[in-house]
Amino acid sequence: MTVRLDWPPDVVARLTQEAERRGMSLDAYLLESVLRQNSNGGSATDADAERGRREQAAARILDIQKRVKPDPEGWTSSDYIRHGRR
Repeated sequence: MTVRLDWPPDVVARLTQEAERRGMSLDAYLLESVLRQNSNGGSATDADAERGRREQAAARILDIQKRVKPDPEGWTSSDYIRHGRR
């Protein structure tokens, strides 16, 4: 498969220098870099999905807090914890 990338010359020069420093061709260096990132599972889409799940969880928590009425006896969450430990 052939892939053509249109990158700025300074980026290409920097990547070429790094590949030469490691004793690799630019093609081999780029392939290794892509495969290494893929095996680490650190893609941007995974991070975006995780952030979306956290935002949804936070929204659900805030919604629950709006629906929960204050305790008429004035108990705090610490009071409930102590009561539950009896």
